[in-house]
Amino acid sequence: MLAIRLTLVCHARTVAQKLARFPTDEPIEQRALADAGLAARLDAPYRLVCGPELRTRQTAEGFGRDAQVDEALRDCDWGRWQGQSIKALQQNEPEALHAWLQDPGAAPHGGESVAQLGERVAAWLAALPSRPGHTVAITHPFVIRAALAHVIQGQASHCIDVEPLALVDLRFAGRWRLRLPGIDPGGVL
Repeated sequence: MLAIRLTLVCHARTVAQKLARFPTDEPIEQRALADAGLAARLDAPYRLVCGPELRTRQTAEGFGRDAQVDEALRDCDWGRWQGQSIKALQQNEPEALHAWLQDPGAAPHGGESVAQLGERVAAWLAALPSRPGHTVAITHPFVIRAALAHVIQGQASHCIDVEPLALVDLRFAGRWRLRLPGIDPGGVL
């Protein structure tokens, strides 16, 4: 069986993240990407894929090569919550926010539930073993959470924090395994 390597990269920071808002199709803060040096942190060769949103495509540009857009890596559909702050939802829709946080199948915002996102990401992960080698996927915190929840077989996606430009390394050799690389300023993943 051929080994599969998947490195998940969270897109660079956006203003929506700084303001604790559900995202729109906003751009990244260019300074955050310029300081990251992402391409130098990865072993070549790898296939670069990204979600369709502006923030993932702009982050992919920081690798200095073309990325293939993959719709399966798109952010969660936030429905009417798109662009709204968590604080505003706590004030205006506390029951809906609570339901969404407690029930992975709930979609009070009229968009995609956490469970639906998880199913989409699980299907994408299931297809990866047909593409041997290293795939670097630039995507969103909730997509990365869904991938981790699938790999660890848990329902704790709200308990996982994914920082901007975080790298999550998954390996497949008959079974998915999570690898949390250490920080080595001189090394590569």
